[in-house]
Amino acid sequence: MNRAEQPSRRTVLAAAVAAAMVSGAGPAAAATGADGEDAGHTPARPVDYRAWTTYSDWRGGTAKGTRAVAGIRPGLVIGAPAGTTEYTDPHTGTTAAWEYATWTSPVHRLAVPATEAIASWNAQTPAGTWLQVELRGTYSDGTDTPWYVMGRWAAGDQDIKRTSVDDQTDGKSTIWTDTFAIDDAATGLRLASYRLRLTLYRKPGTKVTPVVRRLGAMGSDIPDRFTVPASAPGLARELIVPRYSQEIHKGQYPEYDNGGEAWCSPTSSQMIIEYWGGRLTPEQLSWVDPSYADPQVCHAARHTYDHQYAGCGNWPFNAAYAATYRGLQSVVTRLGSLTDLETLIAAGIPAITSQSFLKTELTGAGYGTSGHLMTVIGFTAEGDVIANDPASPDDAAVRRVYLRREFENIWLRTKRYNASGKVVSGTGGVCYLYFPARPSPRRRRALAAVGVC
Repeated sequence: MNRAEQPSRRTVLAAAVAAAMVSGAGPAAAATGADGEDAGHTPARPVDYRAWTTYSDWRGGTAKGTRAVAGIRPGLVIGAPAGTTEYTDPHTGTTAAWEYATWTSPVHRLAVPATEAIASWNAQTPAGTWLQVELRGTYSDGTDTPWYVMGRWAAGDQDIKRTSVDDQTDGKSTIWTDTFAIDDAATGLRLASYRLRLTLYRKPGTKVTPVVRRLGAMGSDIPDRFTVPASAPGLARELIVPRYSQEIHKGQYPEYDNGGEAWCSPTSSQMIIEYWGGRLTPEQLSWVDPSYADPQVCHAARHTYDHQYAGCGNWPFNAAYAATYRGLQSVVTRLGSLTDLETLIAAGIPAITSQSFLKTELTGAGYGTSGHLMTVIGFTAEGDVIANDPASPDDAAVRRVYLRREFENIWLRTKRYNASGKVVSGTGGVCYLYFPARPSPRRRRALAAVGVC
């Protein structure tokens, strides 16, 4: 759980979404796409997730030093590097030379022109390698954004310190840690299309390379709302997901955002990773104090930590961490209702949801928060939400049942009142989805039903 009711970049980035609907502004018409643009989609929801994952996808972009590799899980690697550059790590002050290669996606025209966009990726970065993800878009007025850095990432922290990049804006949009947001959605301006650029880095003179298996982005235009329509219960099922408390880690490794009190995101991630069979070896956990319970939660916090944001709550960094486990893939997206979650649970796919609320708004929680992640693992016969809530005093207390109507509203709304009566933001249905690299047909259909390709 993040520190309750403290200002955060989540409050700022979601304000643009809220402003648009207060003014009555609707999505602007999409601009004409550039050459190489992929086929459009029929709008079905105010969220558009597009990913590049197949061999033909990787062959279809613009490569400068990268090459596509075929196989059961196709990917992108460094072939013949495009050149060498220097990078000064802002968190260590160390300057080092790196060979690099790039891949740029085709233009993707959004089915729903967006006020926000969040990129996510699945990759392996062996020691001596790392990657950068950038986004460049075209606005609905026909002008272009700059190339925005959406993350500089490595699975480990020995070569670079994984980091978001602050102070990126062109006066029309801004990057808030991991999220592209239109500055003033009330003007009607939207992101009409985008392309993503990967830059892969390795130490000069080596043959080691990052391997990227999935690259995608979610664009959305969620209407401003304090409340959302109620959905009818449609499923009674509970998945057996490991239960971990963040609270038992208070004071542990304070260099990672003051220890467990702020570890809701990596704790939730670790629960679902282990649901799918992901395990860490004793060697991987050897750095953790052996007196600490659930050392894998400490490991998750260290390996999701964003050194610029100074926290473990960077959404794409959590998803990328999950995808470092063999046989897993992940995305960051938005869902539209608890019906979407029921579709996933029915197929055996739990989800990590992001929400904020007052203590009085979620019966049985016992706390209020300006931003918190928890794991939805099922639904009762009455349709209430069964959640593994890491903000619990111990592992045994993690399983909670929350009233359906309360949970749905705090998760899906984009505006709320904080404890001081001030209007602040909600996340509008943000969630992480972790699932097998080779999902069964049933799981593939469930993912497609909620917009994940």
